[in-house]
Amino acid sequence: MCQCFFNLILKLERVYRLHGGSLVAYSESKSYNGANSALSSHMDSKKKRVVVLGTGWAGTSFLKNLDSSLYDVHVVSPRNYFAFTPLLPSVTCGKVEARSIIEPIRNIVSKKNGDFRFWEAECTKVDAENKKIHCRSVLQPNLDGKEEFIIDYDYLVIAMGARSNTFNTPGVVEHCHFLKEVEDAQSIRRSVIDCFERASLPNLSEEERKKNLHFVIVGGGPTGVEFAAELHDFVREDLVKLYPDVKDLVKITLLEAGDHILSMFDKRITAFAEEKFQRDGINVKTGSMVVKVSDTGISTKERSTGSVSSIPYGMVVWSTGIGTRPIVMDFMKQIGQTNRRALATDEWLRVEGCNNIYALGDCATINQRKVMEDISVIFDKADKNQSGTLTVDAVNDVFDDICIRYPQVELYLKHKKMRNIVELLKDSNKDDGKKSTELDIEQLKSVLSEVDSQMKILPATAQVAAQQGAYLARCFNRMEECEKNPEGPLRFRGSGRHRFLPFQYKHLGQFAPLGGEQTALQLPWDSVSIGYSSQWLWYSVYASKQVSWRTRVLVVSDWTRRLVFGRDSSGI
Repeated sequence: MCQCFFNLILKLERVYRLHGGSLVAYSESKSYNGANSALSSHMDSKKKRVVVLGTGWAGTSFLKNLDSSLYDVHVVSPRNYFAFTPLLPSVTCGKVEARSIIEPIRNIVSKKNGDFRFWEAECTKVDAENKKIHCRSVLQPNLDGKEEFIIDYDYLVIAMGARSNTFNTPGVVEHCHFLKEVEDAQSIRRSVIDCFERASLPNLSEEERKKNLHFVIVGGGPTGVEFAAELHDFVREDLVKLYPDVKDLVKITLLEAGDHILSMFDKRITAFAEEKFQRDGINVKTGSMVVKVSDTGISTKERSTGSVSSIPYGMVVWSTGIGTRPIVMDFMKQIGQTNRRALATDEWLRVEGCNNIYALGDCATINQRKVMEDISVIFDKADKNQSGTLTVDAVNDVFDDICIRYPQVELYLKHKKMRNIVELLKDSNKDDGKKSTELDIEQLKSVLSEVDSQMKILPATAQVAAQQGAYLARCFNRMEECEKNPEGPLRFRGSGRHRFLPFQYKHLGQFAPLGGEQTALQLPWDSVSIGYSSQWLWYSVYASKQVSWRTRVLVVSDWTRRLVFGRDSSGI
């Protein structure tokens, strides 16, 4: 019986090897042929070529939602995976493993129909005039000088993200850790353990131990606050048990140049976070601006007094906002967009001055048109009989198109607690003591004069980038259909309608994990929830937002492992 079973196993193994080998051979053959044909001319193909730069939130969302059967899609990125960046603070302290939050980009695109080609390289130049991008492989060794190549495009989607903003502060690049990439989180994790190991050496003085165990976080935004909370929990729940001799020497300092941490949140959340950090022993110093970082200390300037002091540290994490990548800066100069923080696009995410180039995510910002800039053409469009005055009904006829084209109008009405523009006009007439049902251009200007005050720049968050990627993919999917039947608002400067509805961001709320299994949640309608229930909602939302079932299972299992066995403190 055992011999028969053994023979069956051998047969199954031979069958597995046979079929497995053929599958591998097919996969390699397909990849090889794709690579050889990728740089050739695509003039014979009827499909337009779409080149996507970046595999972050914006780029991956675009790829997942794009109907790839309509286009020849090429993806260029220095990393061959998508990373769920909101969980990077959890990676720094072993709550979640790095591999659990990344998904190979080839896994994502392999589930879609059509031809996708991925190149692990970085874009070095965008030639908008000739519709080409110059790339350089990041896999430089053993390429025999063939690192650089050129790709043609019909449409270019720039989704490169941004880099950490150092504000040109001396010593930051040399001595600080950043928290933008998976590699950054892994480096921080190793450094935390190294600080504890150094402090445990027998030949160090008390002051040297304190210095090594002083962790400084620069920046009181969501990332800095969450890392401070994760680090505090890691020390209190795990490291104090492993390093009992130095547990009382640990100090965590959070430096913020503004008056409060989490200033973009509701004041109730800000106050709760500051009070909780004070109870937990996290030293929050507001009004402290970092002016220099050296290998021995970090120099801060107090905004209230102007005094400068130096703080010894064991590790510094820099989390103070985002800056523009060099390649994006070069492209901005090329197209005349100087003195800007990011690429300026119109409301359809199209780079201003470039009809076939789109930009989304942290590397771009939407340059929303002001109502007052177009007030004359809006008036002319509504004044169909060219009488020089508008009735309320005439304004109401174009009101929906105005709200779609200029979202600040709808925001202004909500701010005024009005349902439509008719109520705004009546309110204006009441204030002016008028009862006229018609208004001229000057009166319309007076009515809408404060509307543009509601314009806001979208935050550089994963939520914004993901929505932009999905929106742009829908536009590409409906490109041919909307060319014949435009679905957008009226063209106030021209005839007809815009092809697509402009992008509109829908804020779904934001979390601020504060440690101790407590999280603050702010919802769009100014509702605030703080406590343990919000923490469990945070778990649910972040698990559901994972890009695949593989990462979803891995993340949940990491959370479960931490509850049972604690965090991994190996530093690997």
